[in-house]
Amino acid sequence: MEPLASTGLQVRTALSMHVEPAMAAEAVCEEILRGDASGWIDLALIFVSGAHAQHMQTITHLVGEALGANVLIGVTAAGVIGDDQEVEQHAAVSLWCAALPGVKLRTFTASDIPTSTEPDALRQFADDLDIGADLRAMLFFADPFSVPVASALEALSALPSVVDGLRASPVLGGMASVGRVPGQNALVLNETLTRKGGVGVALSGKVTVDTLVSQGCRPIGTPLVVTKAKRNIIIELAGRPPLEVVRELVDGLPEADRMLLNGGLHIGRVINEYKSRFGRGDFLIRGLMGYDPKSGAIAIADAARVGQTVQFHLRDAQTATEDLALLLDAQRLRPPAAGGLLFTCNGRGRMLFGKPDHDAQCVRDALSVAEGVEVPAPPLAGFFAAGEIGPVGDRSFVHGHTACLALLRPWQPRE
Repeated sequence: MEPLASTGLQVRTALSMHVEPAMAAEAVCEEILRGDASGWIDLALIFVSGAHAQHMQTITHLVGEALGANVLIGVTAAGVIGDDQEVEQHAAVSLWCAALPGVKLRTFTASDIPTSTEPDALRQFADDLDIGADLRAMLFFADPFSVPVASALEALSALPSVVDGLRASPVLGGMASVGRVPGQNALVLNETLTRKGGVGVALSGKVTVDTLVSQGCRPIGTPLVVTKAKRNIIIELAGRPPLEVVRELVDGLPEADRMLLNGGLHIGRVINEYKSRFGRGDFLIRGLMGYDPKSGAIAIADAARVGQTVQFHLRDAQTATEDLALLLDAQRLRPPAAGGLLFTCNGRGRMLFGKPDHDAQCVRDALSVAEGVEVPAPPLAGFFAAGEIGPVGDRSFVHGHTACLALLRPWQPRE
């Protein structure tokens, strides 16, 4: 750990798997401070998994007192990430802390977010948080049982429509994942713990936040237009029953791809219909929920609309690895990152890849090169989410089976 710089953006991370919650909290704080006085931390994020989630209030209180962070946000999760280590199904505490000079932090809760994209409501939210053209990103964490996250993200994504000069309002984060029933998750904003709702922070000013969303899928077949739909049911694709299209598609697949269908067929809808050609990054991937063998209609985990362009996709470990690596390659050309936040699906990890630490190690290995030169891998923390939040195109969505990454870099104005 480098000594704390007197000025400039800096991120530190710490991970503890100590069996005693209080000892785990003490250990991560000692690792973060490393002999430095407290009080330098602008933003602290704490992710708590396993049995330690029952002691969230105690852990966050101890961390808050030790660090004196200006903003402290906590989330309980099925697993946590610390640098190149992923801890699944085990009690652990992962702590991410940043000194953010020149950055304005404004916190909010799910109840503060407008329930629609009505301009007056959006303007009031932007005014309350003092959001202007210098908004860089928002971090948002929520309980999946109590927050209509899709509509919340729709509202947050619409902020550029009412804020002069704001190009985009990317949202990164995830859904708390330790709880299997309502009331088991915990979210913390400073000294306040809640079992429902959501907490977030807007970052504005002198920081660059680059985002990456790896959906881990590859398209099969060709893009098709929805010609008849109702709610989340596609009744016709290009004038044909969707099930008929799927059967024809499957019959034409190589044997290796047919084997992947055991993991489920997915559908991607195009984000920007004005593009003439579509590739990776142009689709929002959603799962198929079921089908009607009589009519041939299919149900998807999203709203279906006539005129949408969609394409079927396959997901497997190799494709997920290749997709993440491809997206990370572009980041290697950028300046070194001060730190990163990784929100990955609780269906990835060992379950998908058959080995531990996959996503975290991919990120750290890739980012050990910047602008063609070897550099120290940036500090990384995050958690396994029950729905990952990240942008595709100009809007942010809640995803499944993805890896969403936010990279903080010193401020560099862009054209």
